[in-house]
Amino acid sequence: MTATAFIAGTGTALPGEPVDNATLGRALGLSAEWIDLFVGTRSRHFARDLDSGETLGTLASLCARAAAEALERAGLDPADVDFLLLATATPDQLLPTTATQVADLLGLGHLPAYQVQAGCSGALQAVELGRALIAAGASAGLVIGGDVTHRHLDLRPGAARRPAGELVNYVLFGDGAGAAVLTARPCGDRLAVRGVLHRFTGLGRPPGQVVHWYGPGDGAPEGPAVSEDYKAIEEYVPDMAAEAMWETLDVAGWQPADLDYVLPPQLSRHMTRRILDRLELPGVREISCVTDTGNTGNALPFHQLDRLAATARPGERAIVLAVESSKWIRTGAGLEKL
Repeated sequence: MTATAFIAGTGTALPGEPVDNATLGRALGLSAEWIDLFVGTRSRHFARDLDSGETLGTLASLCARAAAEALERAGLDPADVDFLLLATATPDQLLPTTATQVADLLGLGHLPAYQVQAGCSGALQAVELGRALIAAGASAGLVIGGDVTHRHLDLRPGAARRPAGELVNYVLFGDGAGAAVLTARPCGDRLAVRGVLHRFTGLGRPPGQVVHWYGPGDGAPEGPAVSEDYKAIEEYVPDMAAEAMWETLDVAGWQPADLDYVLPPQLSRHMTRRILDRLELPGVREISCVTDTGNTGNALPFHQLDRLAATARPGERAIVLAVESSKWIRTGAGLEKL
């Protein structure tokens, strides 16, 4: 398949120092061993200090850091950017959009600034939309993904008393941002986007995750702001990832034997292992980061792409997959190093 867009540079941002399982366990009244047994993730970053409550960064500031790094690596200036796309499930405010706040921090004006409201699938949805803008005539654009989930979690002692469907969110997630520069011509990292998949697959199926927002008209909210059906996620996501892999390969015109790298969905270290077993790609190298970053939602695919850009050699091919459990969306993209 002929590429209509190229990834020229990537960037990432994580707030503060890593929070390991022992530190998180002490803060929440949980054992580090239980966290490791449950999700297998070793550390994560929060944009709020667990001891002082100090804010260490907003979503906008993290996204601006990642985007500035991506531009630098691509060798482009802000004046070269024709559009900005930001995917997030956790904007700083409902309005103004975080996309416009990021554009302001980067000194970008008089350009389209779009915001995609989505969970883990949003990063590749943004790549899909950015690719369409490039095909329509744009020369270069910023595609950004990020989430700061700490604002939905009560990170104080006593979490161990919460129901399992709520408690899982306290040990799965972290905060962060990532970005990529899309260009119409190959430059910089020269990763050709050979195909993008985006499929809603939750028709008639209950959500696997729900994130609420409230206003004064709602009265006193009942229940947690975030809830997760982790058993459903464990059951459905590996098969959805396999479906996304085969569909993305078809879109790119590839076979499994054509792949050198797989960037699997990043829910947790244990889930990554289950997904890789289901994908059945012997000899294909894995690029993952969730063990050290936690589940940073829309930032994760960009963190994986950042590692791919530093590793891949000319002619090598990769497939990146993401599955969103809210109302079940599967996404994927084929990439080739030129």
